[in-house]
Amino acid sequence: VQYSNLLNAYSSINITKLDVLDDLDEIQIGKSYKIDGKRLNPGTMPSTMDELSKIEVEYETMPGWKCSIAQCKTYNDLPENAKKYVERVEELTQIPVSWIGVGPDRNDMVGKGFDY
Repeated sequence: VQYSNLLNAYSSINITKLDVLDDLDEIQIGKSYKIDGKRLNPGTMPSTMDELSKIEVEYETMPGWKCSIAQCKTYNDLPENAKKYVERVEELTQIPVSWIGVGPDRNDMVGKGFDY
């Protein structure tokens, strides 16, 4: 996402299918890449297939929320750990999240920072 943001200069992003994480005890977020033990700068991607094959992902583990978010209608309705996950994605990407998918229907979205 960091690399894509460098190319596209997003003003915000959406997190879709957050509900598929409902049953996980822990959730891992890939927060940086390493090649040969050296961390790449944020947003940097390998330029060759050889470098790409050497990529190691550095993960951060967060606790899951272990409950359904399908009935959530506002951002504040989300479980605390789900909100912490969304906010950590914002911190890592430096991009605000506008919409969060909480169910299978295209209208199963909650807005962050405003009510729809």
